[in-house]
Amino acid sequence: MPKKLYNEPSPLETRVVSKNFGIEGSETLEVYLANGGYAAFKKATEMTRESILDEVKTSSLRGRGGAGFPTGLKWSFVPHTSPKPRVIVVNADESEPGTCKDRLLMEYDPHQMIEGILIASLVVDAHVGYIYIRGEYRYLIDAVDRALEEAYAKGYLGKNIAGTGWDFDLYTHSGAGAYECGEETALLDSIEGKRGIPRMKPPFPAVSGAWALPTLLNNVETFSAIPAIIRNGGKAFLELGIPKAGGTRLVCISGHVNKPGVYELPLGYPMMKAINEIAGGIPNGKKLKAVVPGGSSCPLLKADECDINMDYDSLAKVGSMLGSGGMVVLDETTDMVKFALRIMRFYAHESCGWCIPCREGTTWLKKILERFNAGHGRHEDIALLGEVSQNMLGRTFCALGDAAALPTISIVEKFAEDFEKRLARDLVAV
Repeated sequence: MPKKLYNEPSPLETRVVSKNFGIEGSETLEVYLANGGYAAFKKATEMTRESILDEVKTSSLRGRGGAGFPTGLKWSFVPHTSPKPRVIVVNADESEPGTCKDRLLMEYDPHQMIEGILIASLVVDAHVGYIYIRGEYRYLIDAVDRALEEAYAKGYLGKNIAGTGWDFDLYTHSGAGAYECGEETALLDSIEGKRGIPRMKPPFPAVSGAWALPTLLNNVETFSAIPAIIRNGGKAFLELGIPKAGGTRLVCISGHVNKPGVYELPLGYPMMKAINEIAGGIPNGKKLKAVVPGGSSCPLLKADECDINMDYDSLAKVGSMLGSGGMVVLDETTDMVKFALRIMRFYAHESCGWCIPCREGTTWLKKILERFNAGHGRHEDIALLGEVSQNMLGRTFCALGDAAALPTISIVEKFAEDFEKRLARDLVAV
């Protein structure tokens, strides 16, 4: 029997990184090899560094962790001729609320990620790598460790990999369950055994990252896309998506939909088609109220803004982000005051405390929203929420402050009537 996923795949998907999902034993090296595994790495060892990089650039693969930075360009920043050894770090600290895709790639197809890392190591001339996995993913650390053991046993890691003459060692490293360590420099401090707080930039990790060594850092889905790019060519991957954002991406659709799950869709896929056809629409005949397009840090879209394609530039034009692919669908029954409070409790708890605007700002926002939710809100609190949020924007070492402020600003501006109704209801209650 095929391995049971927690959601059934849709025939409307374009499956590239998820092509092996559902195959029995997909996590094993034997099955991965039977389905063309490690052929892309062997092909890459016969290519020049420049030609591999050209294929990645041609693909228009953009980082799948949230920022959407062009992958090929990022790789080119790592000085492969530096006298210092290079390091590869995989960001598997998937902590964005609404996002749960990298876990599937590590559980169902870890060798695809490993192969992508190996190909990247050829480009930056690195011989060691670390997969930083969030602490709550303990079972996935075990799963990835089993895959690494298989790869070492069969000669796909270690010395003279698959007879190519290339050496590379790869290890897992557990996080402690801190959302902050999804930020690349905080992750690097954590992997060095320090408190996970963001660093000042520059220098950027490409020049001075883990242990002050040149470091290439991407997330799980980004590395997992690399074998398909090398196997089929960058142009073929590009043509799956749109000109400035090639390929597919995993979208985690949750909330008020009939078929929540993780689906692989081409970049530029219509959002309403994803909600209504892929995810089966909203239950019980309810109407759409709002969508969180890419994880809790993204500004929300009202229902009348959702007739839009899901790609980086289209969402940027309407003031939001594609983010990490965590789409949360909210129907007309959603109380946006409670929703804002739920988000802010998370960010207040996860702030590392390094920056005053973030440490104090998230706490203030949480307290205001708690007061509002408890029936003690004031009319001036609506404006105060926006003012505190605006004062956090751009004033922190990392993006966590912005991640807390942006959705709050969008909720207050777009759903002010929910706050007004709450005030009127509380007034009647008194």
